[in-house]
Amino acid sequence: MRINSILTKKHLLAIGLGLAIVGCQSQLTQDTAAKSQVISDGGVVETIHGVQVNDPYRYLEVESERTHKWVSEQQKAGHAYLANIGNKQAIVDRITELWNFEKISAPFEKDSNTFFYRNDGLQAQSVLYVKDAQGNEKVALDPNCFSDDGTIALSGVSVSDDGKTLAYGVSKSGSDWQAWHFVDVATGKKLTDELDWIKFSKAVWNSDNSGVYYARYDAPEGGNALADVNFNQKVYFHKIGTPQSADTLVYERPQNKDWGFGIEVSENGDYLLLYISQGTDSRNRFFYKSLKDPQADMVELIPELEAEYSFIGNDDSVFYFKTDYNAPNGKVIAIDINNSSKDNWTTIIPELKDPISNIAIVNDHLVVSYLHDVLGKLTIYSMNGDKRQDVTLPGKGKVAGPYGKRSKDYFYYVFNSYTQPQTTYKFDFKTGESKIYSEPKVSFNPDDYASEQVFYTSKDGTKVPMMISYKKGLKKDGKNPTLLYAYGGFAISMTPRFSPANIAWMDMGGVYAVPNLRGGAEYGDSWHKAGMFDKKQNVFDDYYAAAEYLIDENYTNSSKLGAYGRSNGGLLMGAAITQRPELFAAVLPAVGVLDMLRFQKFTIGWAWTSEYGSADNAEQFPALYAYSPYHNLKAQAYPATMVMTADHDDRVVPLHSFKFGALMQDKQQGDAPVIMRIESKAGHGAGKPTSMKIDEFADIYSFLWHNFGLQVPAKIGQ
Repeated sequence: MRINSILTKKHLLAIGLGLAIVGCQSQLTQDTAAKSQVISDGGVVETIHGVQVNDPYRYLEVESERTHKWVSEQQKAGHAYLANIGNKQAIVDRITELWNFEKISAPFEKDSNTFFYRNDGLQAQSVLYVKDAQGNEKVALDPNCFSDDGTIALSGVSVSDDGKTLAYGVSKSGSDWQAWHFVDVATGKKLTDELDWIKFSKAVWNSDNSGVYYARYDAPEGGNALADVNFNQKVYFHKIGTPQSADTLVYERPQNKDWGFGIEVSENGDYLLLYISQGTDSRNRFFYKSLKDPQADMVELIPELEAEYSFIGNDDSVFYFKTDYNAPNGKVIAIDINNSSKDNWTTIIPELKDPISNIAIVNDHLVVSYLHDVLGKLTIYSMNGDKRQDVTLPGKGKVAGPYGKRSKDYFYYVFNSYTQPQTTYKFDFKTGESKIYSEPKVSFNPDDYASEQVFYTSKDGTKVPMMISYKKGLKKDGKNPTLLYAYGGFAISMTPRFSPANIAWMDMGGVYAVPNLRGGAEYGDSWHKAGMFDKKQNVFDDYYAAAEYLIDENYTNSSKLGAYGRSNGGLLMGAAITQRPELFAAVLPAVGVLDMLRFQKFTIGWAWTSEYGSADNAEQFPALYAYSPYHNLKAQAYPATMVMTADHDDRVVPLHSFKFGALMQDKQQGDAPVIMRIESKAGHGAGKPTSMKIDEFADIYSFLWHNFGLQVPAKIGQ
């Protein structure tokens, strides 16, 4: 994750549409690149850059009685299919048993108050607690009280520097839209302030704790908040105790409607910092404004979109950044804002072979998190770049953090792997060692499971890493049920991540494999660029090579191999279905980008054009059309497929899944099922309550098991 609050590719990677879809005709009149003709059954044939393109299920983009009827019928059919798979409850029971342990987050401190999240095991949402200087704990905010069914979720929190006021965002049914509210920490009393129409922004307190900076959009003019396009984000300041209508406009850029703003305030409160993004491009501009002078102008320190610049901290006028400028794996530089020409920039930590993942300044040291062949590594440097030590980690896995402040002599980090749950450690500069801060007590023995890293060769000779996890004692007889999960895009690294559900899969005798495809950032910016635009086929080929490795090395065979991916990974699944259907027994495209010719026409889908390109561009159209899953379905036998989406997904709107699922059902020539799993009161995935997560995993596992020709056991686990 990036160091700052910039509108990142992680936020935007799969942001697009919703069931409340826009009207077809209004979109067609705006499409200058295409000439369209509506055909009798509600489909459309259009000519795009001289190529005739058929869109037979265009009507599913429109909210209508016909669309709602289709959705209702698909929901019923999908539910009936899944309900008829025997012993699904055994999977639910095992996942529930494994999930039911106390989870405590790494803490964060504001003045004398310490805040942390705790979940007693099966709570729908984790609860935010506060502990005072005397060690007294109480609930600061309980999202489980927001709604009866847990579908109104906490989307972010921000505590004032004095620890007295809590700002928090909420989203309904998984939507990206947030409303922000405020609470007095001491009394628990909710303040009257409310901020609406916020997406992809947090609330950032000023140094005197009187209010917050935030970014918002205007209310959607089309009346369809889940589908209307989002442009012209603006930065405001809200003073506590005043209505939102009185908020001060701090910065806008009407001439650049596609600019997004990430906001920070420097740790000493002297500067307002703006990260200016365009779409999901990993590069950003960087502006700042002095908060010591109310009349100060916004200064465009880095005005060009040339590289990533992530603010780490400052010493008066010297700003420290992590950047990939002339350093694809990242480096640390210092810029004196009073003498800011590139000739005067100073490199503090040079680029290394391992890409930088995260950085924090703690105890006047630079604590740097690296990825070494996808696995976490922590190194401590002095402020002038001298290496002090590597932090000894408990194993091979993922490091989240570091979390700490410059004024403290300690920091926290979280370690986990595919078989080891998240454990928080506290590093003490006085001793140079880490100690466990909080460790979960789970109902299984992690030593009973194995997680190994292998390297395989992709189609073009590129070496690609993959983590393979399973229960010890597994025989490589080529018959093991295997789930191959992947993503491959938007510079998002697939580092090890613990999930109780994965342990349940291994308890069933399954293998869980995650390859690190190009398009991610596991090996820096060059690895990302190798999977962008017209190089997207590299991502798909990396995935197929992973599947072939698992088969060649006798982990499994095609009749026992399942494919699963979400969002951009759902696009990967669509490619797997259309390009290599013989390689998999079952495929699960979840909340996927499946129509590559129209994704840019809804909500913030335009932002992904910096990753994929756009069909509106004549030069980019051929590559998109060549692999667009929806447009490459043809009459043939396909593997068993469960297309997964949700009615409130306003990132990758469900119309992608609707159209793809409908056409695939029409084109299926084999005996394998093609079903839809459409969730209600859910979105792209964030904020989903625990019970819905468990049920989703149970449906995934039972669908795979059934279509592997296996019977779900009546009892799973010990």
